[in-house]
Parts: sequence; structure tokens; C-alpha cells
Amino acid sequence: MGKKIVVVNAGPRKGWNTDTLITEASKGAEAAGAEIERFDLFRMEKYTGCISCFGCKKEKFKGHCICKDALTPVLDAIRESDGLIIGSPNYLSEMTASFRALYERLIFQSLTYNTETPCCNQRRVPVLLIMTSNAPDTLYLPMLDNYRQALSTFVGPTDYLVSGETLQLKDFSKTDWPWTVYDPEERKKRHDEVFPQECRKAYEMGAALLVK
Repeated sequence: MGKKIVVVNAGPRKGWNTDTLITEASKGAEAAGAEIERFDLFRMEKYTGCISCFGCKKEKFKGHCICKDALTPVLDAIRESDGLIIGSPNYLSEMTASFRALYERLIFQSLTYNTETPCCNQRRVPVLLIMTSNAPDTLYLPMLDNYRQALSTFVGPTDYLVSGETLQLKDFSKTDWPWTVYDPEERKKRHDEVFPQECRKAYEMGAALLVK
């Protein structure tokens, strides 16, 4: 039986930067022999972040979030998977609220508050975290390192890919005011020249999940 990779899109824009990169990573995993199960968080029914009920701290629910909503099948799928690809754009210097909701519940269910065994997750799932951003590639590296550390501790060994200075619109002239913070033509040039390289990197990193 082949390995299963769960793919989570925590961005809202179909066919744009985040969606494209996680799709390429998915293709890489598929080419390496994986079965893909995908979730698009912005197209799902109502869900929340961690509600701090502490149900996951009881022995009979250990390692399982007991809050039942649209994220329940996502968490269940990740728990039984052989790898996780998750992508989010950067909104106002953070991942999207949808990403955070899943992240809180994914991490907290395995947190024990026990010094000797801080994590109760015994099934390690490798993670590829992808972030797209309007800012330069290097601006949010400390934040991504923090996510990598937490995911590596409570989910499985984590790598990340960041795509910065992304193209936000196809036609900037259709906005109601000039976008003078950066040069739209430079963004288009980067999208044509650099973004395809990042897509290839995402493909390679998706395939690499199968050998971790």
C-alpha cells in the first residue's frame, strides 16, 4: 500500500501563489508514489482554533483534539498520514487565521505539559511548510524557524519553503490608487523568472517527503 500525503491549503485564492506551490509539491509527492488527500480550509464549513477545553489532556483522548467541527477530519487524516504539506500566505506579518486555527489544534493535542515526555505523539509525520509573502524572502525567517521548531517537536521533521515578493494582481492598473510601495513591473518579472524556480523546488521538496 502506498504512502498517503495530506495537503492543506490555508490560503483563499485559487490558482495563485500559495495554491500553485502546494499543488506543485503535491505533484512531486504523487510522482514519488504517494496518494494525496487535500483540504482547502477556506472552502470548508465553520471551524475554530483551540478552545482550551483540555479534553486532549485526558488519558482516553490523549493526542486527539475532541472539538468536533470541520477540522476534525483534517486532524484525523494528518494523524494517519505519512506526510503533511501545508501552505499559507502571509497576512499582516503572520499566517492566515485558517492556518492558525489548524496549527493550534494540531500542536496542542500532543502537548502534555510533562517535562519528561512533553509530546505524546508517537507517530512522526514529516512536514513541508510553504509560505508566500509580499515581503522579501528573508523578512519572516525567524517566524518560520519558530513554526519549524514547534512542528518538528509535536508533528514530525519539518522543512519550509518561502516565496517572497510575490505577484498579487495580474493587472495593477485596475486598482483605485497607485501601488507605489513597490514596482509592479518588477513583481511581474520576478513572477516570470523566479517563481517557476520556486515551483520546481516545491515539487522536489514534495517528492522528498516520501523518503523522510
